[in-house]
Amino acid sequence: MSSKMPKDFLWGGAIAAHQAEGAWNVAGRGMSIADVMTAGGNGIPREITRGIKEDVYYPNHEAIDFYHRYKEDIQLFKALGLKCLRTSISWSRIFPTGQEDEPNEAGLQYYDDLFDELLNNGIEPIITLSHFEMPYAIYETYGGFVNKAVIPLFVKFATCVFERYKDKVTYWMTFNEINNQADGQEPLHVWTNSAMIIEEESKKEELVFQAGVNELIASAAAVIEGKKINPDFQIGCMMAYVPIYPYSCAPEDLMASVKANERRYFYSDIHVRGKIPTYTQTYWQQKGIKIQISEEEKALLKAGTVDYIGFSYYMSGTITTLETVEGQPTDDIPHAKIVRNPYITATDWGWPIDPVGLRYVLNTIYQRYDLPLFIVENGFGAYDQLTEENTIHDPYRISYLRQHIEQLEKAVIEDGVPVLGYTPWGIIDIVSFGSGEMEKRYGMIYVDKDNAGNGSLQRLKKDSFAWYQRVIATNGEEL
Repeated sequence: MSSKMPKDFLWGGAIAAHQAEGAWNVAGRGMSIADVMTAGGNGIPREITRGIKEDVYYPNHEAIDFYHRYKEDIQLFKALGLKCLRTSISWSRIFPTGQEDEPNEAGLQYYDDLFDELLNNGIEPIITLSHFEMPYAIYETYGGFVNKAVIPLFVKFATCVFERYKDKVTYWMTFNEINNQADGQEPLHVWTNSAMIIEEESKKEELVFQAGVNELIASAAAVIEGKKINPDFQIGCMMAYVPIYPYSCAPEDLMASVKANERRYFYSDIHVRGKIPTYTQTYWQQKGIKIQISEEEKALLKAGTVDYIGFSYYMSGTITTLETVEGQPTDDIPHAKIVRNPYITATDWGWPIDPVGLRYVLNTIYQRYDLPLFIVENGFGAYDQLTEENTIHDPYRISYLRQHIEQLEKAVIEDGVPVLGYTPWGIIDIVSFGSGEMEKRYGMIYVDKDNAGNGSLQRLKKDSFAWYQRVIATNGEEL
């Protein structure tokens, strides 16, 4: 076995259309569900408004203006040495309401130009079809993905862009972090995954499961259509993997972690195996949850399985049933709580920092599915200080990424896990999905903009830029 990383390993970076592009109402683009999310803050949730309200700041409307500045940003990505860039296609740029028969040519042309610019600079585009945004009209007309009428609208969008970019894009993903909504506890996740606002609390779990099943059917149908257009397409899913550890060796804690992880596996089990898991069917029966799925739709799930698993990894979680330990109760598991892991530290936003957890996830997921893996998000959100010399020293980000890449390399070289690539999240500072902040920065490229939308949008290289440049140039040998 080689003692080095594969020569064709895809070192890259990741962004998303709604967090970077801006230009929310330019060139025929329709309003998306991301356009009605206000700015929040550290510990302050974002509000979802019904339509656009005057005198309310919506950070995604301008974002970092990547729509107009992508050429200069791509030159920075080229200087960094990126082999790939993960981004997404804004569905409402292509079908403004999702319901049009014909696509918006101006939107299609924009992505032609973007992908050409990337390819001309030696950077491969890695594309997510639905990354926390869909046309707002889908919510207004159908109530979101809980309505099966949305399935053919997504397949129409997917088929359109597959056909248009069949010679420019090889790696695709269908729905970003589709399992974020798994427990239905966060209104923001239910909104961004499925364009749903749940009013009937007693039906919440059933509605979220139904929307998830509909998205999985839509994903499978899209995979089938994509393979007809280009059999060489590699079409994957995209999961948020947060492994849940038992707090103690008490058998009850171990079982609580098993049950908590099942919620996370439900989506990828169907993406990969093409059928509803028995453990989920049992749960539905116990809870009286009724899910609408036809035999024809079950056949689609079976036929439209994915080629690889893309996933994000930021942190792990820890669960206990011990009454002597304080924690956050979880609706998933009766008598269980999510607790702080005493063996790891946390970010400014309270996210646990657990590099070994990445190696654990890589091994666990590969053993479960026997498919290639792609780490398409991993990163460190922090407050960065701009010095008087216009520099940003971010040793904390370098330390976080170095430790995670060390564990990635152990998984590949020592454990034999096939990993296609690594695209750290927010390679350039972008609007935070969770909080709507600009000051929760992930990037190796600083963008001069604050939480209120003020700033020149000037781009500056952080210390981590030169560090990651060296990592890529040495194929991960110099960390």
